Amino acid sequence: MTGAGAAGPGFEALFRAAGVTGWIHAADLDTGREVGHGSDEPQPTASMYKVPLLVELCRQADAGLLDPAERVTVPAAGRSQGPTGIAVMLDDVTISLRDLAYLMIAVSDNTAADTLLRRVGRDAVNAMLEAYGLGATRVRQSSAEINASMAADAGHGWPYLDPEEVARMRALDPARGNVSTAREMTRLFGLIWRDEIASAASCAWMRGVLNMQVWPHRLASGFPYDDVAVSGKTGTLPTLRTESGVVEYPDGGRYAVAVFTRSFATALNQPRADAVIGTAARMAVDHLRR
Repeated sequence: MTGAGAAGPGFEALFRAAGVTGWIHAADLDTGREVGHGSDEPQPTASMYKVPLLVELCRQADAGLLDPAERVTVPAAGRSQGPTGIAVMLDDVTISLRDLAYLMIAVSDNTAADTLLRRVGRDAVNAMLEAYGLGATRVRQSSAEINASMAADAGHGWPYLDPEEVARMRALDPARGNVSTAREMTRLFGLIWRDEIASAASCAWMRGVLNMQVWPHRLASGFPYDDVAVSGKTGTLPTLRTESGVVEYPDGGRYAVAVFTRSFATALNQPRADAVIGTAARMAVDHLRR
């Protein structure tokens, strides 16, 4: 294992060439072998907070505290902002809790996530994380609260930001916003993939939903093969690009990977910052497979 502050197999140079600072952790889910760079440094998670929310939803369903097929109506008024899913729909939507969870993961629907967070409760999510030893991972803000805090801190909306405005953002401060580490994100995915954090049926369903994420430009870009499955969840905030998930090979190898990046520039579109997530993940997995 490469230490939390040490350079892994070329990670530091790779990240710098892409114009970012990066942190990564990867683990073989069956042997326990691992590699990383800055693996234990707390980082903002952006929309990756939706993964522990998904877990706690399933745990409450397993405990009989809610029915995942229960239908709720999400009114058109008062929705959380976002570019996908219910967040951009014009009419009232009636939908099941589990279909909200699908939208929350597959297209990172902010309204779906906030509807579920109100139902499940952030205290319950954080208690679950604590119980499983994920002490550096916390859900402090809903998607609506993230957006509101960014607007307040910058004095206007994203994406037109300068470095001083970005530096003021609570959502990007691990001490105040949603937070995790690369190592804890891979541990969380490992718990899902080994059926250790919910019932076997619920873990199988979560794996299926995480495999339906539509974004191919980050983690999946490092594994462009029909017989390699990539499941995961992205996160995006000003200067922040991140994704965590699991890469599964046809020979049975399965590897949890989490990559966080912070770009030197504040531009909204940064294809190099997106692509380096896949490149770094592939480097880490290749290292573990050797």
